[in-house]
Amino acid sequence: MLIDSHCHINFSAYKNDAQAVIGRALASDTWLINIGSQYSTSVRTIKIAENYHQGVYAVVGLHPIHLVDDITESVVIDGQKQGITTKREEFDYDKYKALAKSSTKVVGLGETGLDYFYFNEAVDTEAHKKIQRKVFTDFIKLGQELNLPLVIHARGSKNDHYGVYDDVLEILRATGVFFGVAHCFGGNLRQAQEFIKLGFYIGFTGLVTFKSQAEEVQSIVKELPLDKILIETDAPFLSPEPYRGQRNEPAYVKLVAQKVAELKNLPISEVSDATFNNAKNLFKF
Repeated sequence: MLIDSHCHINFSAYKNDAQAVIGRALASDTWLINIGSQYSTSVRTIKIAENYHQGVYAVVGLHPIHLVDDITESVVIDGQKQGITTKREEFDYDKYKALAKSSTKVVGLGETGLDYFYFNEAVDTEAHKKIQRKVFTDFIKLGQELNLPLVIHARGSKNDHYGVYDDVLEILRATGVFFGVAHCFGGNLRQAQEFIKLGFYIGFTGLVTFKSQAEEVQSIVKELPLDKILIETDAPFLSPEPYRGQRNEPAYVKLVAQKVAELKNLPISEVSDATFNNAKNLFKF
């Protein structure tokens, strides 16, 4: 068995074929955890999960990029790139609490965390960081209250890829919450080891398969213990080789497993079993 521990089949990129995409994953013995990024997509991920007896699970959360401004991103729908605009949303603790409690299919909270990527000279950086820190801390509190793991997003600015991870670690230490996964990890080895010391898993995407600019993340995979690694697609984004540049989907997580196995000089069956069990231990499905 394989599990894609982080995907977004609740996104518009799959509005015409979500069921077929999930079907391809399940047919290839691949389960999936569908991640919310706003209230609307979190509601959708629960609805999707409830259509399946097993193998499809939901995580609800509010992505930090949606806290301050409207965001327009390019996504592939039916083979064509389209611009999708997401409206700014204010975090409502009680609303998300009720949503998380509304279904037994909800196995975590997220994605939540910090994102400095869209900051520019016109942005009040410190004010935006303050909002993100407050909501992240509120999600940590909600995770404590509901005993649900956190799916943590961290993305640095264009000029500083690593500082955001230290900021996330600082907040986690201050709140004493050590239960979750650092998704789509893009920090350095020291930071990955710090997350593990705090009890977190490290999530790796198709980035590890890239033929260029993947040396650091590949070296981190080699160094980390297998019992602390999760594999994921982050679909529809970050398609692994040889599908780079195309729409991603959960069935492709096998390519991530194959690369991890290659990097660690292990059989893919061992990586598949270990990462599946790691996800099961964390998300309690």
